[in-house]
Amino acid sequence: MAWLHTWSCLVVGWVLFFVFVTGTAGYFNSEITRWMQPELPLHQPVSQDNGKLTTAAMDRLQEVAPDAEFWSITLPHRSQAFRRWEEFSISWETMPREGHEHGIFGSEILSPGNDGSVSTIDPRDTGGGDALYVMHYALHYIDRQLAFKLVGICTMIMLVSLVTGVITHKKIFRDFFTFRPGKGQRSWLDAHNVIGVMALPFFLMITYSGLVFFGLTYMPAGVATIYGTDDKATERYFDDLFGDHSHEAITRPTASVPEMIAKAEAAWGQDQVRSVFIQHDGGEEPRVDIGRVRGGQVRVFDAEIMRFHAHTGELLPLDLPDGLTLKTNESLRALHEGRFAEPWLRWLYFIAGLLGCAMIGTGLVLWTVKRRRNHEATGGHFGLRLVEALNVSTIAGLSAGIAAYFWANRLLPVEMADRADWEMHFLFLIWGEALIYAFFRDIRKAWVELLWLAAAAFVLLPVVNALTTDKHLLNTLAVGDWVLAGFDLTMLALGLTFGYMAIKVKRIWIKKAAQKVETNHTALMGETT
Repeated sequence: MAWLHTWSCLVVGWVLFFVFVTGTAGYFNSEITRWMQPELPLHQPVSQDNGKLTTAAMDRLQEVAPDAEFWSITLPHRSQAFRRWEEFSISWETMPREGHEHGIFGSEILSPGNDGSVSTIDPRDTGGGDALYVMHYALHYIDRQLAFKLVGICTMIMLVSLVTGVITHKKIFRDFFTFRPGKGQRSWLDAHNVIGVMALPFFLMITYSGLVFFGLTYMPAGVATIYGTDDKATERYFDDLFGDHSHEAITRPTASVPEMIAKAEAAWGQDQVRSVFIQHDGGEEPRVDIGRVRGGQVRVFDAEIMRFHAHTGELLPLDLPDGLTLKTNESLRALHEGRFAEPWLRWLYFIAGLLGCAMIGTGLVLWTVKRRRNHEATGGHFGLRLVEALNVSTIAGLSAGIAAYFWANRLLPVEMADRADWEMHFLFLIWGEALIYAFFRDIRKAWVELLWLAAAAFVLLPVVNALTTDKHLLNTLAVGDWVLAGFDLTMLALGLTFGYMAIKVKRIWIKKAAQKVETNHTALMGETT
């Protein structure tokens, strides 16, 4: 079990570290996206008339998408489930052209005027927080299906590592309360044990639920047996699961949508309406769905909706997908994403994700610490050198690369072609350069220098933000926009953390170098005597 735990962790440790870093960022993906689009206005508490906003939004939809499969309007609101501000926006999908299964999707962010009109906001092209979130299961630069399988294999190996880790550390609860700093290899092992036990339930949950996400990719036999293996097999499966609906082109509701919103607000309370969705399924009545601000529901289908007839205003019964399969799947997905989490719980998810990064990182470092002395005595070893370079470049270099992703968002020209792609290219360029640097540089110096690079990159981000936009800390704190202020403050905290790590690592190397000199001097004096 100890052998399996050690080697399974090492083989996929760098991929798992990447998955944990990008996945942890995903718990604040919408906040990250908003920071990366500084063209959006600051959020200030103001009263709003949802009926007038909806009318103005439908006027705009009538202009840009008169022949659509659906209209969707998101009203400005603060989500109770995600504790984030949702912008006033519209989206639509055109009716499919002949020979095509799907139409063209479009969306706009709107800014309401005092006269009841709306104008569009065109924020800069960016991958935002969603690009980081997607990378934790789809990687980057490779085929998506291949990425799903690679991440699935690594996730399964992590599940094996967690189980074997519990078996290996028989005194797991005693280890949880034991940490001996300044003891070299013993300290790294203590840190690995303490972190592993501290968030072990989270690690088991996040690993298992991550596998459920792509169950059909990892275990396709069930669907293949019942629905076949042709191109339409998966489509038939989802038709059975959710129902097969054809859609007709919608027309603007003749019933008063503001009155529908008023009825919903009367039932739910003020500021509880989050969206308006208009669609006409074939063979059914045209409908308007008024959605409630999401609360602490685990399942997305538990979100409250009031459905009205689009032309009579009559209240219609709901027919939402249901069943044990969907309930189980949605519950596990919600647990994985923290979809239901209140603010404190979402921060707890974030901290647990960082602990996962620390657990993997200390495990990787422990592997090299245990073997460095033996290999140094024999003149070094290429495998050890490669592992050490991968460790420092992944732990410090990847972190600096993520900071570079944010720097690129502020410094690249706004009108640059393929701008979002180049933001991501900078992340991988810095990471790749860190690997080359760590491989050819003295590993002790590489650790300190790359940790300082990551520290500087994060600490200076709020400064770069202040120099390039008006959404800096002084403004965001003044108006109480805690999404933008929180991002800058988190970057400062990360920078200070990496700076502390750089100082500690340098002190350790200096101490070890002094001990080595003293040992050699003592040995030399003994030989002279």
